[in-house]
Amino acid sequence: MKLKTPKLELSPLLKQICQALEEKKAEDIKVLRVSAQSSITDYLVLGTGTSEPHLRALRVELEKVIDKSGVRILGMDTDQGSGWIVVDAFDIMVHVFTPENRRKYALESLWKDAEEISITTGQVVAKAPTTKKRPAVKPQPKPKAKAKAKAKAKAKTKTKPKSVAGAKKKPAKKK
Repeated sequence: MKLKTPKLELSPLLKQICQALEEKKAEDIKVLRVSAQSSITDYLVLGTGTSEPHLRALRVELEKVIDKSGVRILGMDTDQGSGWIVVDAFDIMVHVFTPENRRKYALESLWKDAEEISITTGQVVAKAPTTKKRPAVKPQPKPKAKAKAKAKAKAKTKTKPKSVAGAKKKPAKKK
């Protein structure tokens, strides 16, 4: 029996932002619910633009949609040529990248504990994809090296430090 994930009540602004990105041909749009992991926002919207001019067009469209909704834009990165735009609408933070920067910064991996939300159904699609890492394995010492280290440790404990009284004195230099 397959468990059904509960449907979330998504904000109209979140839907409008995703719709605007789709209409302006942004690619690979994903919505991550990060409210459990972040104290500064509830949702991250990630998308890919094909070029710098495309990113500018997407940013302008996002500004229009957010302004029309009456939500104040808290911050916006307007650096031209960075390959990454960020628009902060308080509960929703939008990141749109060039394809190279999307791969380079891999925010889906950074927010691997977040839930990916379907904007059409409002249901949790899955945890954000992560890159699989092998567990760290402590290298095992070679048997000979291990025995040698034990013998060295034993030898250190058996030798006694020389006392100052029993130490040989250096002969005095003649004048």
